Amino acid sequence: MLPWGNSSATPLSQLLSFIFTFLSFLPHISWASDSEWIDYSPDGYATMTHYSLPENFIAACGCTSTSTNYPTAAMNQMAYGSSTSYGPACGQCFNLTLLNSFLSNPPFYPNVTNSVVIKVTDLCPLSLSGWCNATTHGPNAGGHYLNFDLAWPSSSIPNDFFPSDEPLYGYTDFGVWNISYRSVSCTNWEGWNYAAALGSVANLGYSACCPDNPTGSTNDTCPSYSDDNGIPPDTQTSGSAISSTISLLPIITLAVSLLSHML
Repeated sequence: MLPWGNSSATPLSQLLSFIFTFLSFLPHISWASDSEWIDYSPDGYATMTHYSLPENFIAACGCTSTSTNYPTAAMNQMAYGSSTSYGPACGQCFNLTLLNSFLSNPPFYPNVTNSVVIKVTDLCPLSLSGWCNATTHGPNAGGHYLNFDLAWPSSSIPNDFFPSDEPLYGYTDFGVWNISYRSVSCTNWEGWNYAAALGSVANLGYSACCPDNPTGSTNDTCPSYSDDNGIPPDTQTSGSAISSTISLLPIITLAVSLLSHML
């Protein structure tokens, strides 16, 4: 449930207020052509940031709320493949390995190798600046075309996942990391053995798409919602449902995602 601030307002007025607030951010977004999605390799290098995703939250892909109990991440919009709702990246799993901090001076190279297998469940919206602004015309400030925005802190990821050297730098959170990534089967994902963590929320119809283990085939991989280029495969999970205004879900998920990545 979204934290509406005015308990005396009607649900409709609260929803409209939220949407109007979201629309006020639109001038800050650089809307690139939907035909210019980034075609990335199955393994390579990227940047990693992190953001707060509440447990049991239904993110852009519409994956089940239980998926938030396991490692998940958002992907930058032009690699994700849609400007709202689901895209081809939804449900994809990657092994992410920390290499070094990007912003610190001098760069920090940890003496431990920390990796995590994540499932993409969310969209990191394109903006004029920031780490999710790579397009086919150029990379982000880290020189990479992919950014994984890790949902962290998380009950599924250790609090010390991001190494640090506080005595040297004076702080513990470097914020941005250079990482290596590798596309992997979702059978390696921590949530794989838990049926409730797989698939998409029921009752959302074509507003959700979260394959268990996408392979690139049209039978098990999401199309681009914003390109409107096909009906998604049925990824609904039986028994996992929410009551919501379905037609507004793409707007609401993009709004919440945008705000969370900007904070």
